[in-house]
Amino acid sequence: MMKDVVKKENGGRNWKSQFATSNLVDAKIANKIVVLRDVQVMIDRDIAELYEIDTKALKQAVKRNIERFPESFCFELDKDEFENWRSQFVTSKSDRQGLRYAPYAFTEQGVAMLSAVLRSEKAIKVSIEIMNAFVQMRHYFRNNLALANRLTAVENKVDSKFKTIDENFSKIFTALDSSPKKAKEGVFFKGQIFDAYAFFQDLIKTAKKEIVLIDGYVDLSVLERFKAKQKNVSVKIYTDPRAELRQIDIDKFNEQYPTLDVARTKKMHDRFMIIDNKELYHIGASLKDLGKACFAFEKMDEPKKWISAILTDLR
Repeated sequence: MMKDVVKKENGGRNWKSQFATSNLVDAKIANKIVVLRDVQVMIDRDIAELYEIDTKALKQAVKRNIERFPESFCFELDKDEFENWRSQFVTSKSDRQGLRYAPYAFTEQGVAMLSAVLRSEKAIKVSIEIMNAFVQMRHYFRNNLALANRLTAVENKVDSKFKTIDENFSKIFTALDSSPKKAKEGVFFKGQIFDAYAFFQDLIKTAKKEIVLIDGYVDLSVLERFKAKQKNVSVKIYTDPRAELRQIDIDKFNEQYPTLDVARTKKMHDRFMIIDNKELYHIGASLKDLGKACFAFEKMDEPKKWISAILTDLR
């Protein structure tokens, strides 16, 4: 079980609440470890409780051997730290009233020194357990810091990804609200599958009479795009003889969305789409590969001139 972290700024010092985890040597000990001045420490009264001695006796032992307890081993809480600690970790009103003097905080090294000063079997045994808890808590903090850093990195990537998605959808909805005929040229990048489909679906919907597609790699997925056409619009496809398009696919399409006619040819390398014999689009990739790689489309000028030349060459 992990208790919530409480952090408070006091004169440049950070105070955080303790953690306790079920996989520590002793969860009771771990629960008494706090972080003060960016160091893991235990308060004197908590240590005394584990040693089964009075807090006063513990403090007296420290004062008699004060040369063994530099500030890196033991320090007294200042006024702000004392009040903050009392408000967060001392739950009983009578207990708070009984604390007239600021307690001492012992680091891992200070706990080790206490066992040498007190020299009792109980102190030695408990001190070893406390130091083991300090070690595991240190690993715990380190592992969770690494996890937090990874989660932050993932969060940043997700935020960036959703920002890109929002921007893309904004572009799509803007395009859907406007006439596809206004689009003259553009580029779809790898991964913009929906963008590409949205454009070509709307392009198909603009046809009133006929759509001609010249694409050497037409397959069933391309036929699915033409489901968006208006009811009485015919579709003529010129594709390579080796294209993965079966006659049964053509027949099934015609049963629901007539009329589709497919011709096989090797005369064209590039891909074109002709709308109502009026508009001509040059397409940089096969329609079956929409969004799989970067490609461009372009609405060509002087369509009448080029449409006639392209259809004549195909026949």
